[in-house]
Formats: sequence, C-alpha cells, structure tokens
Amino acid sequence: MLDERDRRLLALLQEDSSLSVGDLAEKVHLSVSACSRRIQRLEETGYVARRIAVLDRARMGVPTTVFALIKTAHHADDWIEAFRKAISDIPEIVEAHRLTGNYDYILKVVLPRVEHYDVVYKQIVRKVELFDVSASISMEVLKSGLGVPVEYAE
Repeated sequence: MLDERDRRLLALLQEDSSLSVGDLAEKVHLSVSACSRRIQRLEETGYVARRIAVLDRARMGVPTTVFALIKTAHHADDWIEAFRKAISDIPEIVEAHRLTGNYDYILKVVLPRVEHYDVVYKQIVRKVELFDVSASISMEVLKSGLGVPVEYAE
C-alpha cells in the first residue's frame, strides 16, 4: 500500500528522474537511506516501470506531429499481429492505440516535416491492407507529458 510520501516520490521521479536521492529525501522529509529503500521498493513492485531521458524533438529534427486515424476491414489475430509488427518497425511512430468508435487505430507519428508522412504511410501499406487512413497535422501542442496522476495508486 502506498502512502503520501510514496506518491510524492513517484511524482518527483516522473518529473525529473535525475534528482539525487539526497534531493528527493529532502523534498519528502526522509533520511537518505529511508528514501533510497522506498525508491527501490517502488521499482521492485513495478510502480516505476523504467527511467528514461526525454529528448527535445526539435533538436532531434522531428518537430512535426501527425495523427493517423486508421480503419481496417480485418480484425483477425494474424492481421493484428502483422499490423503490430509493421508499425513497431517504424521509429517515427511513437504511439499506437486501438480505439472504440469510428476508427480502429490512432498512430502518433513524429516527423522532420509533414511531407515525410508519405514515407511512413507507404511503409505501413506495403505490409498490411488498410480500409481507410485519415491524417491530421498537429498545429500546436497545448499539453504534453509522460507523467501520470499519482493519487490513484494504491
């Protein structure tokens, strides 16, 4: 069971995982050793899945975001696996979700420029048959982040 210090530690770690244990301990009012043990427990129990560096997309040369909405006439396991494999081999596709509603999937694609979307599109359709693909270009990021709410964790 998590307590408020655990939740605060999780919030701090997902905001900046490079904080030292000493800094984290000070922020949650624990000794360094007690804080270190809590972090280790949070990692061992799976609350911290991994620690990563978030790269600046503009500096990395992929400032453009396109959302591709996909409809398919195929829902068999073998097609889904082929689709999963096709998109996993394309590094520009950074997120993929299966949906309810009018579309079956949505892909978040990061690109050097919008014209590069056609390259990604062709890579997908060479590997799997799609019924319909509709793409939307992100004009402005209003909110972005990798963090999740910590108050629901038990």
